[in-house]
Amino acid sequence: MKEKIISIIESYGRTSGRLMDILLSVQAEFRCVSEEAVSLIASELGVSEADVNQTKTFYHFFTTKPVGKYAVYMNNSVTSVMKGMYDVVDEFEKQAGIKFGQTTPDGLLSLNYTACIGMSDQEPAALINNVVFTELTRDKVRKIYSDMRDGKPVEAMFNEFGDGNNANQLVKTMVKNNIRRRGNVTLGEYEVGKGLTKALSMSSQEVIDEIKNSNLRGRGGAGFPTGLKWQFCSKETGDKYVMCNADEGEPGTFKDRVLLTERAHMIFEGMAVAGYAIGAKEGVLYLRHEYKYLKAFMESVLAELRNKNILGNNILGKGFNFDIRVQFGAGAYVCGEESALIESSEGKRGEPRNRPPFPVQRGYNAKPTVINNVETFCSVVKIIENGSAWYRGMGTEESAGTKLLSISGDCKMPGVYEIEWGMTIADMLQMVGAEDVQAVQVAGPSGICLPPSQFNRKIAIEDLPTGGSMIVIGANRDLIKDVVLNFMEFFEDESCGSCVTCRSFNMILRKQVKKVVDGRGIKSDLDNMLAWGEIMRKTSRCGLGQTASNPVSTTIKNFLDLYNARVKDAEYQSDFDMHKAIEESCEVVGRPANIHE
Repeated sequence: MKEKIISIIESYGRTSGRLMDILLSVQAEFRCVSEEAVSLIASELGVSEADVNQTKTFYHFFTTKPVGKYAVYMNNSVTSVMKGMYDVVDEFEKQAGIKFGQTTPDGLLSLNYTACIGMSDQEPAALINNVVFTELTRDKVRKIYSDMRDGKPVEAMFNEFGDGNNANQLVKTMVKNNIRRRGNVTLGEYEVGKGLTKALSMSSQEVIDEIKNSNLRGRGGAGFPTGLKWQFCSKETGDKYVMCNADEGEPGTFKDRVLLTERAHMIFEGMAVAGYAIGAKEGVLYLRHEYKYLKAFMESVLAELRNKNILGNNILGKGFNFDIRVQFGAGAYVCGEESALIESSEGKRGEPRNRPPFPVQRGYNAKPTVINNVETFCSVVKIIENGSAWYRGMGTEESAGTKLLSISGDCKMPGVYEIEWGMTIADMLQMVGAEDVQAVQVAGPSGICLPPSQFNRKIAIEDLPTGGSMIVIGANRDLIKDVVLNFMEFFEDESCGSCVTCRSFNMILRKQVKKVVDGRGIKSDLDNMLAWGEIMRKTSRCGLGQTASNPVSTTIKNFLDLYNARVKDAEYQSDFDMHKAIEESCEVVGRPANIHE
């Protein structure tokens, strides 16, 4: 083990800044990162064991004890539950003879839950040794387990592949793109290198001005003006970085997965345009661990772009040097927040930083850094190619261009849709074949849950901003039990724990929602939950904590009747029975239970 771990450390230049890669490689090699491995890594890197442990213990996919030869990570998000997850879970447990959270005595199989894995359009889904299995059923589970008993590699457990690059020899996955609607930007016609060639014929300031004039705003959800961010960073001095946020962990979001699969060249080209604009030489694409199956493909695309001189030294003969590496996460929703993503990329816990300074001032490796979403970089290429006026001609006055939506849940046609900003929720529901809809969860759990009375609202940054997640909730669903409680369990688990309010109130809110679901709630509980949510919004340091109470607060506001039907119109009354609690002990000592009456 020692020789292998030292070899892994050396392959990453013996630098603590690559600790994430080292831990990922050790986990893959030994199916865990043991205490012995932690000690050796710390010694070889010249850091404390505490430094290694604090990173290792932060992420879902690092384990201290070996996972099974076949490690199953079952997605337990809302859409998975909607599509029959519990039947799949039951069958796995029956076949293996263990419960989720356990490993078989022979070490063959381990069963674990994990948060959304970016497959909400084809649930129930699971990762098995980093291979994606979609649309699982009891029959499929029985076959998978039989193949495990026969010792088959997971890649040999299926022979039908998805469309597009999902069938590429370097990918070979059953995942489907489910592209239902193509627009003129990210999923339109694309010629590799055309946008960058034009950008290099312009000055860096002209590139920035073109992006500013387009009114492109970040597609990750926050909607900050992209050109303005680039302008700020360009004014800084010294080395700079471009980072692509491909850590789409918001339950219900999967549009970046499709772009990574079908528009990888475009993403990297957009990063190169950004590098030229701000004066950076290096780029990092931070890719969530759940998309590890795309690793070989992404590396091949980078190699192809280098061979075409679209990346590397003296790009297209213009004296511009820029290259990109892929950095994998290890399972942490909070790393979708840009400063937490930087911390993770530096080999640390993915905890958000205090700001200022902002990443454009002091980001990756303490250098000025631009971070944009996958979809944003794709849009950049087409804006440079066709001009800012062309882009502004789509969408609304405040929300220019197109938006990719990840639509899932109770609809006939889940998938990815490229729309122009400004579409109403009602039109969206008609587009996806959704009927008898109780609610729509806009922008994932951290967004807003809309009732039918608000389906005339527009999908636009000025009305309903979204990173892309749209979950359709049918009338047959128990909104509080099936959706709100699931979301609060997710936020409780995914809080980084840095803020007291986020760490504590997510747990308290989850318990309060469970209390309501169990029929033990009273009306004052609703007032308390709203008050606690407001505290979180005002005091948490990052977007996760500031919006984590939204599943509770927006549903109380928009679906109050559902809560009122489950809570009692009474003051707090304790169910604790003192006499019953001490009855047994009083009997043992021969003392009456009501001695103090």
